[in-house]
Amino acid sequence: MSSKIYSLSDLEAITASHKSQNKTIAHCHGCFDLLHLGHIRHFESAKKTADILIVTLTKDKFINKGPGRPVFNENQRAEAIAALQYVDYVAINNWATAEETIKILKPNLYIKGPDYKDQTNDLTDNIGIEENAVLSVGGKIHITEDESFSSSKLINTHFSPLDENIQSYLSDFKTRHNIDDVLKVLDKMKDLNVLVIGDTIIDEYHTCTPLGKSSKSPTISTKFETENSYAGGILAIANHIQEYTNNVHLITLLGEENTQLELIKSKLNQSITPAFFTRKDGPTATKRRYLDNYLNLKLFEVTFMNDRHIDKSLENEIINHFNSVYANYDLIVLADFGHGFITPNIIQALEKSNKYLSINAQTNSNNFGYNYITKFHNADYISIDEKELRLPFGDAYCSLETLIKKLADITNCYNIQITLGAKGSIIYKDNKFITIPAFADSIKDSVGAGDAVLSLTSLCSYLNIPSDITGFIGNCTGSLAVKILGNEKPVYKKDLAKFISHFIK
Repeated sequence: MSSKIYSLSDLEAITASHKSQNKTIAHCHGCFDLLHLGHIRHFESAKKTADILIVTLTKDKFINKGPGRPVFNENQRAEAIAALQYVDYVAINNWATAEETIKILKPNLYIKGPDYKDQTNDLTDNIGIEENAVLSVGGKIHITEDESFSSSKLINTHFSPLDENIQSYLSDFKTRHNIDDVLKVLDKMKDLNVLVIGDTIIDEYHTCTPLGKSSKSPTISTKFETENSYAGGILAIANHIQEYTNNVHLITLLGEENTQLELIKSKLNQSITPAFFTRKDGPTATKRRYLDNYLNLKLFEVTFMNDRHIDKSLENEIINHFNSVYANYDLIVLADFGHGFITPNIIQALEKSNKYLSINAQTNSNNFGYNYITKFHNADYISIDEKELRLPFGDAYCSLETLIKKLADITNCYNIQITLGAKGSIIYKDNKFITIPAFADSIKDSVGAGDAVLSLTSLCSYLNIPSDITGFIGNCTGSLAVKILGNEKPVYKKDLAKFISHFIK
């Protein structure tokens, strides 16, 4: 490892010492995944502005530039940059942006390339945050004038980490659409008014260290390590949609026993307008998962819920509220997790509204065989997985196309997406089928990925976006969602825009 590479805590003292000697500090920050001539010229220009040049790198876990990225891990990238004569010190950043790092290093100049001359071109909006940070420590931002290169374009063109199937798909996709075509779709979503309705689920993650077999029974003994709770179910969907739109109304069900209302309020985007209804005969649905702390593998799960249908009085209260508000919204996104909230009468009210209705009816371990998508008969868009398609028809081997057409006739819905996990997804619209490969190169947690896909593709479907763009956005969303543990956060618009931009350069 190069002697130029330090921790940020060590660099804090080093930069303070240099500044006490009246030396000026320049700071560059970025991913620098594929070191190229553009980077070298950028560092050369940066070095000319100050006595000392520090380069900090984005950690691997914060890089959202498409599957297979970064090509080089954070230690390899640090070593490569440290080998350059213009660079005095290198560190790996501890945060997603350089904001905190700038406050630690207190550079005189924060150096960015010519791509950042117009800050509106920054899809992440981080440059504004970072400029405020450098101003707060008495420095200023400096833009170099070097020729611009794109690591992502070079990697995608010459060193693609993608398999041939994805490369072929992207080549074909780019003959019809460019980056702006896709990013404009995300911008079109902002004026939509969306009503979301479905089951609240609290996702609890308890991590444990396995100790071995218990001496008195044939069970594995574990030691408790950590506990975290996240807003799942319809709460996660509402949070996803709020990232892209300006007006979300949430209708959902809580339980009087262990209502968890304070947790829910703390996890729900404050811009969402919620209508919470409470059943007196059960808790707020909670799924507690126990995980191996080292391997991040689920050991087992305990569910707390009353999954019987709610009583008639509460059902009428919910229907009356729905009837009083639905006219104010462009579309309805329904996620039926089969936990007793979405009754036949509520379904009837939703379908009678004649509003654009997007639906997912989930099959899970708590409702297996009892919550089929075929109970709906007036949908405008359906997004389910392959198992949720096959189970209602009791057919494990029939072609997907045949089953999708059967489902379309039963539900009067001719706009259907089936997610296929590692095989990607298939979309049926205008009597045509298109397939999109999966883009995820690693999976941290698949819980909630389908909800994220439903959220974004529902908005695309309402806007009548071409199916190939809808499917592409959906699979990009899913690729980011599987890297999030337990709905810890939504798929942020800036992260999705960055992923899309780098993926199809």
